[in-house]
Amino acid sequence: MKKSNQNTEAQNKPEEQNLEPRFEFLFKKKNYTWMIIGLVVIAVGFTLMAGGGTDDPNVFNEDIFSWRRIRLAPTLVLIGFGIEAYAILLNPDK
Repeated sequence: MKKSNQNTEAQNKPEEQNLEPRFEFLFKKKNYTWMIIGLVVIAVGFTLMAGGGTDDPNVFNEDIFSWRRIRLAPTLVLIGFGIEAYAILLNPDK
């Protein structure tokens, strides 16, 4: 009985030695495309949020409370994060 086990082990060893580890990326091209789209949307949101301040502390600029900075820009940032989550969870093989 031991001899047959040794023969089977000897037969399996060369097969195991010939196997090389395969290197594959975690995400596919479709995932990376959606990730880039999400990053662009986030960058646009932060760009729209910037500005509106003044250099003089005695002057108040009401542009800081504009619709663009209070509603549009944060919404774009949240949509961008949603796109990023979608890109991570996306199965590109389907």
